[in-house]
Amino acid sequence: MTDHAQEFDDRGDLAPGEQQHGDLRSRILFYVAGLGLAVLLTATSFFIAGTNLVWQPSIPVAIIVLAIAQMGVHLVFFLHITTGPDNTNNVLALAFGLIIVFLVVGGSLWIMANLNHNMMPMDQLMQMQQ
Repeated sequence: MTDHAQEFDDRGDLAPGEQQHGDLRSRILFYVAGLGLAVLLTATSFFIAGTNLVWQPSIPVAIIVLAIAQMGVHLVFFLHITTGPDNTNNVLALAFGLIIVFLVVGGSLWIMANLNHNMMPMDQLMQMQQ
């Protein structure tokens, strides 16, 4: 067997862009750290939403910040999105997916706002039905 084929067999079956982090124990600890951070961010969101310790108008902003932080934790710890040169395709696919989601959500909100603006008031609509 050639050196290249032996190296491929030693790496195991990895997805494109995924890097081997070491032995099984270190990989499990990596996932457990990600799980711990995700649970901590979720618990913090519920705590902020249900307490009076935080200034009430700042609660939505705090929850949005925690949600963005949790997305970052999921991208790094579970989806293995890093800044490495072999992750370019993964980052581009993620960016394209985000653009599509924002277009669909933004377009839907735009259409609903336009329909709401152009809709007849309810009292006039009820008079037309009688």
